[in-house]
Amino acid sequence: EAFSTQTCSCCTSRTGPKGVAGLGIRQWECSACGALHDRDINAARNILAIGMRQAHARVGELPDGLASTHAAAGRGRLAEGIPVL
Repeated sequence: EAFSTQTCSCCTSRTGPKGVAGLGIRQWECSACGALHDRDINAARNILAIGMRQAHARVGELPDGLASTHAAAGRGRLAEGIPVL
């Protein structure tokens, strides 16, 4: 995902190292909220958050009966056992 290593996974400010020179910086502190980040773990958290938002948006688009069934299942699957992607 674009800017996943530069965006703070805590406050979403884009304050991380930028450009080719920034690739060698493995740890950084967000100047907006002060959170300390490992570059790879921060990127993974940002990518996971994007995926979760997309998955939840798809669930919201399901017909009312299926959306409520999914919420009741609570394990990322519809009651019929169909995985929610």
